Amino acid sequence: MDAESSKSSTGDNPPAQSAQPQVQQMTIPTVEAEGLAATYANFVRVSPSPEELVLDFALNSNLPGAGPIVPIKISDRLVLNYFTAKRLWGGLGLALQRHEQTFGVLETDVNKRVLPQSQRPQR
Repeated sequence: MDAESSKSSTGDNPPAQSAQPQVQQMTIPTVEAEGLAATYANFVRVSPSPEELVLDFALNSNLPGAGPIVPIKISDRLVLNYFTAKRLWGGLGLALQRHEQTFGVLETDVNKRVLPQSQRPQR
């Protein structure tokens, strides 16, 4: 028996490197929502900068053609870096896709959603 074959049979050589990288497990921390204040918003303004996105949320009580226009008062502001914004975009996209698959397409143009008086169901 030569020196090469005796080394490999005794386990002196290190094991061969695997071609696949090892996947590291990520631990997700628990999330606590105790004392959380919920805010309803039907208006959002997105203000981009080179480093982050600023999302301003508000309640828009103005109805089309229903009297004087009242200023929209911002109630909450969310500042996100672009990495977090992209994860939010993905999460919102998935949630909206599931909602539309279940309940139908969401029409964002209010003029296409509102039925003329003649087409409204009678009560």
